[in-house]
Amino acid sequence: MSILKSRPKQPKAVTIQARVEESVKTQLELYAEFIDASPSYVITEALKLLFRKDDEFRRRTEQHANNHKNEKAKGDVLAKAV
Repeated sequence: MSILKSRPKQPKAVTIQARVEESVKTQLELYAEFIDASPSYVITEALKLLFRKDDEFRRRTEQHANNHKNEKAKGDVLAKAV
């Protein structure tokens, strides 16, 4: 058994494009430099924090997931009946 554990696999990254105010871009770059990270990392972590902290959004996504499960279950029943 190894003493050191291997790094966890990095999640698949995708590219997005967004238009922001010039001042936001400047602040993003400064903050990334401040924490010695990339702007992509700052954006990703900021969005994760936003999604975790917004209770109304979290409730909505949970409701959406439950509705999706119910629709899939109904579809499975129909598929078995055919």
